[in-house]
Amino acid sequence: MDRVSRRGWLALLAAGGWAQTFKSAKPLPAAGEFVPFIDPTTETRVVRLTGPAHASWLPAASNRFVSVKDRFLVFSSDRSGRAAPFKLDLHAGLARQLAETPALKPLSLCLDEKQRVLWAIDGGVLKEISLGSRRVVTIAEDVDAFSSVSGGEFAVVRRGRLELLSAAKPIVEEVAPFCLAQPGARGCLYLRETGAEREYWLAALDGQSNPVLLAKGNVSDPYWAPGGKSLLFLRQVPGPGAVVSEIREVAADGTGERAVAPTSQFAAFAPNADASVFVGASRSKAQPTIILLVRSVKRELTLCEHRAKQPARVSPVFSPDSRRVYFESDHEGKSALYSVNVEMLVEPTAANF
Repeated sequence: MDRVSRRGWLALLAAGGWAQTFKSAKPLPAAGEFVPFIDPTTETRVVRLTGPAHASWLPAASNRFVSVKDRFLVFSSDRSGRAAPFKLDLHAGLARQLAETPALKPLSLCLDEKQRVLWAIDGGVLKEISLGSRRVVTIAEDVDAFSSVSGGEFAVVRRGRLELLSAAKPIVEEVAPFCLAQPGARGCLYLRETGAEREYWLAALDGQSNPVLLAKGNVSDPYWAPGGKSLLFLRQVPGPGAVVSEIREVAADGTGERAVAPTSQFAAFAPNADASVFVGASRSKAQPTIILLVRSVKRELTLCEHRAKQPARVSPVFSPDSRRVYFESDHEGKSALYSVNVEMLVEPTAANF
């Protein structure tokens, strides 16, 4: 995959018809525990959001965890002695613990659409935590994974079965602890695993039609494309002398899997809100970097280093308005959170939260 300079990147955006009149980038303030620094590879300004003395983790990249409107994000940290949910004020750089959680699942954290409550799995219990009062309510027990569905419902995985909390019978059985509701439709993605292979299936939440196999093999990082009519994911493709990481897309009916773009050894990736740009974490030992990739022209730009021991856990993700990239890395000690302003490089997208 070819990479371009920043000047070349902006020229690509102009060639693609993107706006060129960006506002001046607004850096995060040097406040609280925020530590700004210049990346040694690209000279990009990066901000470390949490200190490396205690571990901090981002939620799953497909979850809602950043509020653009109120300028905060939610994350997990063991700074209080064990993993607990925190709210990080992006103005002041201060983190506030939201609840005591004896067995928190850090990847499970997810905000509701109105950013008033946080959902999380703690010791197999799906909990709702008020961001204002910090009141904790139990929603369901024996939960291994969940995804919010329109109408205030939840799809959950418990005891190896995909269920709707409001329904009496399971939708499908023998599933792994993962589910992702399909936007704009009454469907839910679920996972089956056999050894090193994964299978992503789409099930109708009413259980009236047979599940559809969408992807199988060495696949990871599934995301619904805007509108939910197709699924984006990462596929590791064996090639001559090396394994090639490709971003793929398949229609929701299981037909027409196609390559969207090859990547520079992405171990993890995420699309922005309109899936026009991707951000990835390279597993290259020589160039352990965070990379932007323009979908329309299939060109990359190195953003900064991540130097994480396990690149698949870097979890790079865009903010809802595509103005920032967040990721985690343990290269300074324990896992810490980082932010890079990309509004001069990526066309901003609309954000409702």
